[in-house]
Amino acid sequence: MNASSDQSVLDLLRSRGLRMTPQRRAIVTEVMASNGHISPASLAERVRARVPGVDPSTVYRTLDLLEEVGVLSHTHLENGPEYHRLADSRHVHLVCSSCGSEDSLSLAEPDRLRDLVARHHSFAPDLTHFAISGLCRRCQGRRPR
Repeated sequence: MNASSDQSVLDLLRSRGLRMTPQRRAIVTEVMASNGHISPASLAERVRARVPGVDPSTVYRTLDLLEEVGVLSHTHLENGPEYHRLADSRHVHLVCSSCGSEDSLSLAEPDRLRDLVARHHSFAPDLTHFAISGLCRRCQGRRPR
């Protein structure tokens, strides 16, 4: 699904027989206005600023629903899941285990890893839901030798 606007996402959900509650509308609007990663906690905070009383479980259920219909994808990072629009999901996260800084690789680089895994283990990994933990350059310099 290539949903480009909150209205197209709402129409998709409606076509599946789902009600468009004010909470669901606000969540979809915030998701579609977001750039990059979306943490459920920060999304819930932003939505509650628009629609007071939105329960965090409503945010999580809606994020799961948006992933199910092909609007979002998620990645498990050290601080929990992060969502992003499916169209923006083709990258791999690099997360520093020490300071928490994040960087990303385009999938051109991890494609070599995917091919290596496929060739040696006959396994087809999905590297769009993938984070590599390690130490960033700054934290490597702080380690005692």
